[in-house]
Amino acid sequence: MKTRAMAAGAALAILAACGGGGSAGGAVTSPAPAPVPSPTPSPSPSPSPSPTPSPVSYTPAAAFRVTSGATIPIGKCVNMGNHLEAPREGDWGRAIVDADFAIIKAAGFDTIRLPVRWSNHALAAAPYTIDAAFLARVRQVVDTARAAGLNVILDLHHYEEMATAPAAHAERFAGLWKQIAVAFADEPTASVWFELMNEPNGALDDSNLKAILTPALAQVRLSNPTRPVIIGGQKWSGVPSLATLQLPDDPNLVVTIHTYDPFNFTHQGATWISPTPPLGRVFGSAADYRELDANLATVREYMRATGRQVFVGEYGANDDPGVPLAQRILYYGTLSSAYASIGVQSCAWAYTNTFRLRDGNAWLPGMLEAIRTTTTLR
Repeated sequence: MKTRAMAAGAALAILAACGGGGSAGGAVTSPAPAPVPSPTPSPSPSPSPSPTPSPVSYTPAAAFRVTSGATIPIGKCVNMGNHLEAPREGDWGRAIVDADFAIIKAAGFDTIRLPVRWSNHALAAAPYTIDAAFLARVRQVVDTARAAGLNVILDLHHYEEMATAPAAHAERFAGLWKQIAVAFADEPTASVWFELMNEPNGALDDSNLKAILTPALAQVRLSNPTRPVIIGGQKWSGVPSLATLQLPDDPNLVVTIHTYDPFNFTHQGATWISPTPPLGRVFGSAADYRELDANLATVREYMRATGRQVFVGEYGANDDPGVPLAQRILYYGTLSSAYASIGVQSCAWAYTNTFRLRDGNAWLPGMLEAIRTTTTLR
């Protein structure tokens, strides 16, 4: 998921869900067991609104027909959260095992998003060499997922210094992508896609984001001239980032957003942010649906105006024991169906380590059935 900064000036360090973004956030007081989604800051927890008598229903539609940029068949997607973007694999839950991907494919998923903290496994000085053993591990994970019949979004995640000193790290960022691109250049462009930077935030914003991303994209294009590359906007790639997103000049880009709205629901009980939103927030009020519909309208208008594919790279809700499973199922079902109703595919946070969809040897009852996608892939 993501790290989130607060409107109140508190900086969110590592969110528990992933690197994903919604519209509210909180400051981290201590390292979280896993990074969490990036929501938009909310000044203070608000009283739980009364749920509507019955949930609002959204009907999935065909995928948006792209007229500009690339299109990728994401379909039903799950994030491999808190695995390879942890400081070390296993720090934030169990490590990935090969059998995971057959399980995910059998559950009806088409794509995994693989967050990777490349910056923790590379030299600080030029040529910024990525540790060979770590690179081989990522390659093994990608190839195992592909062998199971899954598409892979390979993401650069939690390069935290980019949020505080982007100019000082721009050359290293491009140097990392030069190596990643070469290492995965032989992967099929139809099923393996790169995501340059998870949730730009902090000092990495509209004032410099395009200038930072463009040299890294140029390094990718040296070895991968046509591979689809995914880009998200400032402030954790929340829905409002679409209004000012400036893309590099490239014909093979896809735009991503993250959403964890309403933040006080999705992050209730999340102790890795401060203040921790209290347990007991219920999803499903008229205000919740108005917020969701407003977000849908923003995304729909961006796609209409630009002709570009947009997908939700992260959404989800905390799996704290105090959050009823029925509420999480309602949230995942509503969010995925709502975006599918405007032709947008989405990727749930996360598989088994945080905001989990699967616990131990079983999927959470009702969760797989709740998650929807578009009626066509392209």
